[in-house]
Amino acid sequence: MKKLSLACLCACLLNATSFNAPMSEYIAELKSEALKLDPNFKDFDALRGEKIFTTKHIGKNSQELSCQSCHGNDLRKEATNFFTNKTIPPLSPSANPSRLSDVKEVKKWLKRNFKDVYLREGTAIEKGDVLYYLIKQ
Repeated sequence: MKKLSLACLCACLLNATSFNAPMSEYIAELKSEALKLDPNFKDFDALRGEKIFTTKHIGKNSQELSCQSCHGNDLRKEATNFFTNKTIPPLSPSANPSRLSDVKEVKKWLKRNFKDVYLREGTAIEKGDVLYYLIKQ
């Protein structure tokens, strides 16, 4: 019984720290785009992603904000959208397994949120870095 419980725990942890097949394909697309932007590109980096996610900028409506302004400091918990005051479910896949599972949704929200915080679309490298950061949360 202990072996079965340990196996289940390991499977849950593995799922919480890796991308599903469609998301892995999207990551591969981002890597291909990143190589076009920078021939020296090696891989995405969660630490760079954390910096992108947590650093404040003058964004939408001339407000100083970061991704944390809407998603909070603990991505395992619900947060409140800075602009709409709506509740946002946890962004961490370990707390909310549906997160980072639908490529179409991920693309939509990356595009929208980069425009809100940075007033532009994110580069392939920035998107990949942020996704690597988020999958580890």
